Amino acid sequence: MEVILLEKIRNLGSLGEKVKVAPGYGRNYLIPQGKATYATAENLKQFEARRAELEKAAAEAIRTAELRQQALAALPIIKISAKAGEEGKLFGSIGTKDIADAVTAAGVEICKSEVILPTGVLRQLGEYEIEIEVHGDVMASVKIAVVSEAA
Repeated sequence: MEVILLEKIRNLGSLGEKVKVAPGYGRNYLIPQGKATYATAENLKQFEARRAELEKAAAEAIRTAELRQQALAALPIIKISAKAGEEGKLFGSIGTKDIADAVTAAGVEICKSEVILPTGVLRQLGEYEIEIEVHGDVMASVKIAVVSEAA
């Protein structure tokens, strides 16, 4: 299935690109979310007519994301307390929701889908540098310290 992207999507393409996607991905996610439209001749004409408007909205989204990136960079080390054993191994784990809740409590609103944990959940005490994908083009990082509840 071919679609025209109405915004930049990570690992897929940029605004205005005509890309091939799996039919289910296009029909069930991209089109209902307003991220793409079917690649027909009529839709291509409509897209070209709206291109300037969409590019302006995309530039505004990037500006907003850069402001959030600066706010995230200004945050101090965020402490998350968890139960841990004597060797520093956690009873459980710290995941994206826990990190998003801690950062939001520190003053910058993020959602769990923006938190990137390439190696999986955190299972040890210590300090971690966590990447936050504020926008498709804008990344930020925050420092997280996982501390024992007894400390």
